[in-house]
Amino acid sequence: MPPLAPARLHAPLLLAPVATPSRLRASTGPRGGSRRGGTAAAALASEKPPAVSVAGEERGAGGDGRYDAIVIGSGIGGLVAATQLAAKGARVLVLEKYLIPGGSSGYYRRDGFTFDVGSSVMFGFSDKGNLNLITQALEAVGHKMEVIPDPSTVHFHLPGDLSVLVHREYDDFIRELISKFPHEKEGILQFYGTCWKIFNSLNSLELKSLEEPLYLFGQFFQKPLECLTLAYYLPQNAGDIARKFIKDQQLLSFIDAECFIVSTVNALQTPMINASMVLCDRHFGGINYPVGGVGGIATSLADGLVDRGSKIRYKANVTNVIIENGKAVGARLSNGKEFFAKTVISNATRWDTFGKLLKDEELPEEEKNFQKNYVKAPSFLSIHMGVKASVLPAGTDCHHFVLEDDWSNLEKPYGSIFLSIPTVLDPSLAPEGHHILHIFTTAGIEDWEGLSRKEYEQKKELVANEIIRRLEKKLFPGLQDSIVLKEVGSPKTHRRFLARNDGTYGPMPRGKPKGLLAMPFNTTAIDGLYCVGDSCFPGQGVIAVAFSGIMCAHRVAADIGLEQRSPVLDAGLLGLLRWLRTLA
Repeated sequence: MPPLAPARLHAPLLLAPVATPSRLRASTGPRGGSRRGGTAAAALASEKPPAVSVAGEERGAGGDGRYDAIVIGSGIGGLVAATQLAAKGARVLVLEKYLIPGGSSGYYRRDGFTFDVGSSVMFGFSDKGNLNLITQALEAVGHKMEVIPDPSTVHFHLPGDLSVLVHREYDDFIRELISKFPHEKEGILQFYGTCWKIFNSLNSLELKSLEEPLYLFGQFFQKPLECLTLAYYLPQNAGDIARKFIKDQQLLSFIDAECFIVSTVNALQTPMINASMVLCDRHFGGINYPVGGVGGIATSLADGLVDRGSKIRYKANVTNVIIENGKAVGARLSNGKEFFAKTVISNATRWDTFGKLLKDEELPEEEKNFQKNYVKAPSFLSIHMGVKASVLPAGTDCHHFVLEDDWSNLEKPYGSIFLSIPTVLDPSLAPEGHHILHIFTTAGIEDWEGLSRKEYEQKKELVANEIIRRLEKKLFPGLQDSIVLKEVGSPKTHRRFLARNDGTYGPMPRGKPKGLLAMPFNTTAIDGLYCVGDSCFPGQGVIAVAFSGIMCAHRVAADIGLEQRSPVLDAGLLGLLRWLRTLA
């Protein structure tokens, strides 16, 4: 492997000189436009990197079978799959609809502020263990990023004036939680201890495709107890485990909130393995924010992909997966261009993949079962703000979760608020004397349909102001008057610019799931077609979609001959997985 290269942005994206290659610095000069209006996506549209030069891929230009894989979409899952394949020697073409990589892990700039499009809470970014999947993905293509350790994960502000700070150090967190619920000390230790049992089992394994039998059998013979532990908890949910040890309803509601920020559902609907990954990794490796913003992750992965001789093409709107003789062989763009490869990997949601990219094909039975078991999780109303630094008290934490009055509002639209202030960690993201506030609350797209343009803008302003008023009352008096820049995005914004069906951020179980048993893996019923991202095992979240990307790349590499495989064992494992899904 060549020496690790520092992260860098494509030069046309930079709005100001950069002092060091690894830092993505915010412009400090105004760029025009309303300081209190517009949308995040509109700001992003003004920054246009040149598409990587791609020539000769179309049929008839000597490009038949030129690529080993085409990846549709450059979210984290798609980019991890692409870069893992490129690192194994595969020739990969990534087709990205938008102007920069990253999807909901992208970024944009406005008036000297650098905003993360999606979450600012970064798991899997440490320098130890096997679950530091973002670090591993970057290293695979010779890149690294400077990070800033966050002393906490999130500060909960909950009904009944319950305030819990999730410290980076596990013992500090447990000590604080027990101080709030001293009568549940044993239950707290047993529940979170079970999380650690699962996490440690995962963290001891080399994480690859669960659909590749040689890998599975190899891991089982090396780590039988750890594999059996994971198999035992695979069909179980966090809420059921919590109720074995804990009786206090307020504490169980707190665990619901813990799981909600992982999966947008309560603990009874959150697979125990997913919960354990996040509830422990925040202490094991900690939350580490990339210097310059989250957008640098996708940019570094894209650069690493190109460094390995593969391609990424922007403004490439894929409208169809090309099927020939029942096999996925390529992708067709909205301008009619066609690209061909041995395999096709869709980083779109499964609803978009099978409902749009394959709209002329009959829906496979496996996808019908997926849609029976899962519905689209709600989207979000997002508010990106630049504010005067004076409005934040000294020592303000980076991340906050606010649910003021009633636990029953946790999963309701606009009921709870997630807030990130990344400038607490990296002041370079904002002009001097200012901070960034990035606010999320769940919202369904049906609440935003059928409005005139005027009504739509008025509603965005009305709902955003109410959310700001709640934060002003709970956390930051004078917040409204401190705003110098405000951008509001609705579920329609997320649908349009992130190409996600109804703006959804992933699947949500229709009822109480059997853990992760029903969650589909990367292979599909269509030969040569794979899915990656948050509608695949293990689900939502940065660490989960990175895991999905690593698994997908391993499976594809085995299928195209870059990894060892056993067709006989493949058939047996496929049958077993299908049987397990019928149980779910």
